[in-house]
Amino acid sequence: MNKLKMHSPDLTQANIDKLVELFPNCLTETRGADGEVKRSIDFDLLRQELSTSIVEGPQERYQLNWPGKREALLTANAPIAKTLRPCREESVDFDTTQNLFIEGDNLDALKLLQETYLNKVKLIYIDPPYNTGRDFIYDDDFSDDAESYLIQSNQADASGARLVANTDANGRFHSDWLSMIYARLKLARNLLRDDGVIFISIDDNEVDNLRKVCSEVFGEENFVAQIIWQKVFSPKNSARWFSEDHDYVLVYAKQGADWTPTALPKTDEMLARYKNLDNDPRGVWQSDNLTARNRYDAGLYSVTCPSGRVIDGPPKGSYWRFSEESFTRLNQENRIWWGEEGNNMPRLKRFLSEVQQGRTPQTLWFYKEVGHTQDAKKTLLKYVPFQETENVLNSVKPVELLQRILQLAGKPDDHSIILDFFSGSASTAHAVLKQNFEDGGNRRFIGVQIAEPLPKPEPRLGSIFEMGLTRVRNYGAEVRGQIDGAKADVGFRVLKIDSSNMKEVFYTPDAVTQDLLSDQVNNIREDRTAEDLLFQVLLDWGVDLALPITKETLAGKAVYFVDGNALAACFEEGVSEDFVKLLAKREPLRVVFRDAGFASDSVKINVEQIFKLMSPSTEVKCI
Repeated sequence: MNKLKMHSPDLTQANIDKLVELFPNCLTETRGADGEVKRSIDFDLLRQELSTSIVEGPQERYQLNWPGKREALLTANAPIAKTLRPCREESVDFDTTQNLFIEGDNLDALKLLQETYLNKVKLIYIDPPYNTGRDFIYDDDFSDDAESYLIQSNQADASGARLVANTDANGRFHSDWLSMIYARLKLARNLLRDDGVIFISIDDNEVDNLRKVCSEVFGEENFVAQIIWQKVFSPKNSARWFSEDHDYVLVYAKQGADWTPTALPKTDEMLARYKNLDNDPRGVWQSDNLTARNRYDAGLYSVTCPSGRVIDGPPKGSYWRFSEESFTRLNQENRIWWGEEGNNMPRLKRFLSEVQQGRTPQTLWFYKEVGHTQDAKKTLLKYVPFQETENVLNSVKPVELLQRILQLAGKPDDHSIILDFFSGSASTAHAVLKQNFEDGGNRRFIGVQIAEPLPKPEPRLGSIFEMGLTRVRNYGAEVRGQIDGAKADVGFRVLKIDSSNMKEVFYTPDAVTQDLLSDQVNNIREDRTAEDLLFQVLLDWGVDLALPITKETLAGKAVYFVDGNALAACFEEGVSEDFVKLLAKREPLRVVFRDAGFASDSVKINVEQIFKLMSPSTEVKCI
């Protein structure tokens, strides 16, 4: 039942609506005194519309601007006191896999990955939430990043899950969406290699704005293509105007001069055009036109067919593409095809072995080649045991679409890192494993997904993140039985964003009390494990989070070794000089201890000297 408004009409908004009908270009968005973004009128532009001469106003310049843009840039650059905590129980092949799933807000994740994966990612693919006014859950708060703010303002539940939607009711349209994507793209660009590339799925609602944002972040000169993907196989008869049969995929390179797409394999239809009608030892070929319309005076001469028939010259208005001397040489080399009877207009033989083996990618992708949305849903249903069909995401992308992007982005065997920080149902991760399975590649993925609840509760799935894990876990189990398990990496290491492992030990002088002094001795949070500390060390040191990890016991103390001797970490207490000498004999590149873990102050002082004598190349640090 609809409720009565219980207030007088909002005449201002009514007047704005009337002006928009007359001057739609004067509609804009501004931030009011209450901090809310709302529709308003660009009065400078309205004055110009009502004037017969140029009116005074702000200096014109080419730019894309919106309320909140500066705050978005500020939040992209602001540091955070968070870390990544490993979760072995949800992982597959934790100690050996090179694939990563990260649960948490992707803005935090991108900040945490800045040092470790700076200039290391070959391909970024993202399918951000489309700005439909219904399902936009990313609502960054630039004035207070505390989790309590989100809960107090009803933007998150007690577990921290985001609840805010970018609905029409809150008056926010393009501005919030642009702020969200702008901050994340700024951080994402830093992670791309110089020969890296980003593909972004988007629809009509924001494609124009997204392209302008990407041109600002990546540079207009690095725009590669705006691909049209046919996402449905039949028209929607319920459409108000036109059936929306396509989405877009925007492509930007980190450095346009350093990236070119890998040629796609020739289709069976293309290969079928090559035959060997004369049993030429050079293999199959197809004939090509020998004439052109561009003026070429040396291309006017008569030719004689093997049958003896004389052809006076090329068709009227055209020219032979070769001089008479070159034509004679090609004929002697059996590169001219005169037809099976030797009496036809000559054509050039192009051998399959001599032409480009691949095909140039095009900007129009049909569903017959890269799948459609129904294919995507069927694949998701195959690997995720839903009880509620409403939980099948409408925006899920087909694995074949992602495989096409992987094929274009790089070579199978160059150990490419593929990043998707809107991982959703993990289509990208699925595509990486499937493409590696099909071409023997060694690509690896990093997927990031916020802990977003499913539309309806599921007994075995708590969130969209868990849905993605289930999908990839089940697909990996299927593949593992078909290939050499020793060579195939179908596992993943799960990491979750959390507060720092270190206690808050910074206080103003008047806030320090006697009972707080103990925190200065033991600065590690009580609920954190040694493996939690290890991953924060990896982040701080910029070490790859997917390197293999082994745990050994030396002199009764647990020591973690990362990638053999790349890093050794011991967070035990009571570390003695004898133990330090034993560890120094391993000559690790880096070693880290717990600051309060040494048996005495003298041991702490002597650690660096011991390593200088026994392993001078080792870098020593404490936490």
